[in-house]
Amino acid sequence: MYVLKNIPAAKVQAEMAAFIDQELVKDERFARLHNENKYKMYCFDSLYPVESDKIYKKDRIYTLTIRTVDLELAKYFAKQVVNGHTETVKAITAELRIIPQKHIELLFTLTPVVMKCEKGYWKDTLSIEQYERRLKINLLKKWQQFYGVKPPEDFELFTGIEFLNKSPVSLEYKNIHLLGDKLRLHVAENEWAQNLAQLAIGTALGEMNSRGYGMCNYRWL
Repeated sequence: MYVLKNIPAAKVQAEMAAFIDQELVKDERFARLHNENKYKMYCFDSLYPVESDKIYKKDRIYTLTIRTVDLELAKYFAKQVVNGHTETVKAITAELRIIPQKHIELLFTLTPVVMKCEKGYWKDTLSIEQYERRLKINLLKKWQQFYGVKPPEDFELFTGIEFLNKSPVSLEYKNIHLLGDKLRLHVAENEWAQNLAQLAIGTALGEMNSRGYGMCNYRWL
């Protein structure tokens, strides 16, 4: 991604989301996906390398990683986004990579996980056990939407959850501030836990994944 104007780090996710939205709606199928009230089945991180002063610089080149479990969408992104541009960024090259399915030990978030609750930040409403349950239900629903099969619920997904931020991470979205968390999750060894962890790599954790939140990296065993 070639940056055409300086971008504050707080606005990068919104700028990348706008770029991706613009490219999606150029195709009839993916325009429907964009407009439907359902999981989008893709996610993305921030620009890399990270700038220490939190300003992404005009005339510099960065990498944006988009992930999805939908191979056709991945192929579309790889082909369509090249030379796509907004007022702030221009895509210049794209490369398609497939992440092999191996035994996953850890998931850790690259962008904060957003969990919406009626009273705002989840800690005002949910226990850690309920929060973890919400993460699991979210992935189960994504699995059912994508594969058309209702998965079981009676299995252990995570053997441990660590919050990497001492206080909530503030995120700008449509002129409001959301609160999110950076996580490190220890994945259970059973088959369904491994299936959902692989799904999380392609679709992210929590909510607002197509806005750039909840994207995970992983460590294989």
